[in-house]
Amino acid sequence: MKMSSEEFLQWNSKSITLLAMSGAGKTTLANKLPREKWFHYSGDYRIGTKYLGEPILDNIKQQAMEVPFLRDLLLSDSIYICNNVTVDNLTPVSSFLGKIGDKDQGGLTLDEFKRRQALHHKAEIAAMFDVGEFIHKAEDIYAYKNFINDAGGSVCELECEEVLEYLAQQTLIIYIKTSDALNETIINRAKTSPKPLYYREAFLDEKLAQFMQQHHYTDANTLPPDEFVSWVFPELFKSRLPRYQAIADKYGYTLDACDVARVGSEDDFIQLIAAAIAEQTPK
Repeated sequence: MKMSSEEFLQWNSKSITLLAMSGAGKTTLANKLPREKWFHYSGDYRIGTKYLGEPILDNIKQQAMEVPFLRDLLLSDSIYICNNVTVDNLTPVSSFLGKIGDKDQGGLTLDEFKRRQALHHKAEIAAMFDVGEFIHKAEDIYAYKNFINDAGGSVCELECEEVLEYLAQQTLIIYIKTSDALNETIINRAKTSPKPLYYREAFLDEKLAQFMQQHHYTDANTLPPDEFVSWVFPELFKSRLPRYQAIADKYGYTLDACDVARVGSEDDFIQLIAAAIAEQTPK
């Protein structure tokens, strides 16, 4: 939604969507706000607990069934398996997404990888459409006056305008724009510790073909899993930046990540947004 800085300051029950790449400071910022006043909705947590909970467990069980000791215990109902997704620990979600490549190195076939990507795409859309319901739950049941939607970094990849329009109706969209120096830090961190990610299928097809040609691979199912992820992350990162900005320009406002990092209180956060609205509203 669009509003004046005065309207924002007078808005009694603020609902805000934070949009940025992982590592830009969304969750850190959300955690600085008073927990008794702000409901923290994590899109990735909702995905892992509600929409991908069963596929994640099926994947874990499938891995366990390949270990004879665990297989016998599972088949005799001597043990059970559960995942422990939390706002601060989303490893089960990323482990489910996996990486393309050699099965002996923990990789997934391209077909299986794309199947899981499609499930995540559907789950992320559903999780974002749950925001309005949770805004009302947060206030009506738990008496939270304010709401933060800590959206996943891949929201800009969904290519679903209805999601963005819905979020703009329900919340004030704030894009945290990173500096060149922070961009390099995030990229270097991802290269040294490559993690599973969501990709638009068209982007994946294009970059995978490019990677295989450059590195002389003929079969995606034989790739070293970490190699492609490390190579493609800078390309993915750069492709997302204009997407984030386009969303902010159309539906919301932009904050500088350096300014966000200096936020020390709720009032700092509120005043920073109010100043951004005033500066970015056409005169």
